[in-house]
Amino acid sequence: MPAQKNDAKRFTEVRNSKARRDFFVQDRFEAGIQLKGTEVKSIRAGRAQISDAFAKVEKGEIWLHNAHIEQYAFGNIHNHEARRVRKLLLHRNDIDRIALALEAEGRTLVPLRMYFKGALVKVEVALGAGKKRFDKREDLRKKAEMREVDRALRSRRP
Repeated sequence: MPAQKNDAKRFTEVRNSKARRDFFVQDRFEAGIQLKGTEVKSIRAGRAQISDAFAKVEKGEIWLHNAHIEQYAFGNIHNHEARRVRKLLLHRNDIDRIALALEAEGRTLVPLRMYFKGALVKVEVALGAGKKRFDKREDLRKKAEMREVDRALRSRRP
């Protein structure tokens, strides 16, 4: 019998929790990622982390650096290296647009999440401009104000 699609035990996605805190997220792109079989199995088990990851354009290709995909527990001597550099698969016009933005505007290419689309692993990357310390404080202040408003509205309801 095939596995259930809505099975709660199955992995759905890995998110980069630091991305929106540290960057102003602007343009987003969905990219495929070149993986080995044991890496896919580890991601399916939820053993991946992309909070320290970043992407670079090198020789007309985009590479994902510092993404940690744990070694597969049931692998053999051909198991993958946990923090190896992985190639992202995008259309040529997207790569050119990203390269131009990184070069001219001083932005960073940050992975936001890694997820399955059917049987394929996809990575959502975004062009981001770094936030300064005062920008982060402003975001925290806004979040605290919204929390206070929500509390006040909840207390007024019968």
